[in-house]
Amino acid sequence: MKAIVYEKYGSPDVLQLKEIEKPTPKENEVLIKIYATTVNRTDCGFRKPEYPLIIRLINGLFKPKRTILGSELAGEIEAVGKNITLFKKGDKIFGLTGNFGAHAEYICLPETASIITKPTNMNYEEATAVCDGLMLAYNLIKKIDLHKGSASPAGGKKILIYGASGSIGTAAVQLAKYYEAEVTAVCNTKNLELVKSLGADEVIDYTKDDFTKNGQTYDVVLDAVGKSSFFRCKNLLKKGGIYLSTDLGFLAQILFLTLWTSIFGRLPSGKKVLFPIPKVSKEDIGFFKELIEAGKYKAVIDRRYTLKQIVEATRYVETEQKTGNVVITVEHNDKT
Repeated sequence: MKAIVYEKYGSPDVLQLKEIEKPTPKENEVLIKIYATTVNRTDCGFRKPEYPLIIRLINGLFKPKRTILGSELAGEIEAVGKNITLFKKGDKIFGLTGNFGAHAEYICLPETASIITKPTNMNYEEATAVCDGLMLAYNLIKKIDLHKGSASPAGGKKILIYGASGSIGTAAVQLAKYYEAEVTAVCNTKNLELVKSLGADEVIDYTKDDFTKNGQTYDVVLDAVGKSSFFRCKNLLKKGGIYLSTDLGFLAQILFLTLWTSIFGRLPSGKKVLFPIPKVSKEDIGFFKELIEAGKYKAVIDRRYTLKQIVEATRYVETEQKTGNVVITVEHNDKT
C-alpha cells in the first residue's frame, strides 16, 4: 500500500510517498480502507517539533518512532478480526486514530478506538474534517463549568473566541452556540461572513480593530490559535472569568497560571486560566455524529489535496492562514 512516511524530523520535504506492506488486522482489530484524512497542526508539530524536548520524549529523541502521521480519517471497513462485534465489513466509518497512521491507504485499529459509523449526511471528505478540531473545542467547552441556572456548560454565558476561523475556532463557535452561549468571534476580514454563518453573534476583524479594547467583558476568553496570552486578555474577563488556551504558544505562562488555578482555585485577580489535556472517546465521537445528523454542526474545508500532494498541503497548513480544515483525499480504484 502507499503511505506518507517520514524517517527524520524536519521540513515538509521529509515526507515521502512510499510503498509499504499492507497491515493485517489482529483478532481485536479492524482493517480500514482510508478515503480521506487531514493535515493538521498536530501533524506539523510532531514532524518538526515546536517544543523539541517534549515531542522527542514522546516520539523519539533522534528520529520518530511513529513514522506515519495523520490523526483523522474517514473510510470503510475492509476486514475484521475474529473477535470484532461492533463493526462488519463494508461499514463506513470516521473518527480519530489515537496514535497517528492515517496518511496511508489502509490502517488497522482496535475495535475500541475512537471510530464509529460516519454521519449519513456527510461524505468522506466532510466527515474526516470534523473530529480533531471538534474534540479539542469540546474539551475546552466542558471545562467552562459556568452553567449555574442552565442545562449546558456555556448556556447564557458570554464567550469570546480568538482565532475563530481555524479548525478549532470554527468548531468552538458552533459548539458554543449549541450550548446557548453568546459568542463574539475574532478573525480576519476574509472569514467574517463564514464565522457569522456558523452562528457567531458578533464578529471582530482583528486586522482593523483591537479586540482587547472593544469595551466588553466576558465570562470566557478562548484562544483557539495560541497567539494571544492571559495578560493581554485579562481585562476582557469578568470577575471569576476563565481564560482557555488550546496551544502552548506561551508555554511557561500557561503552565504556571494553570497550576496556580488548579491549586488555589483562581488567580489573585479572581480569574482562572485552564489548559485541559485533550481526551477523546468513542462516546464523544458518537456525540459529534448526533450533532452533525441533527444539523447542528458542519465541516469547514479550506482546501483538498491528494496523498501525493502531502508536502504542498503541509506547507499551506504551516502558513497558519488556513480556514477550517485541509483535507487529503486517498484515491482507490474501487472507491464507491
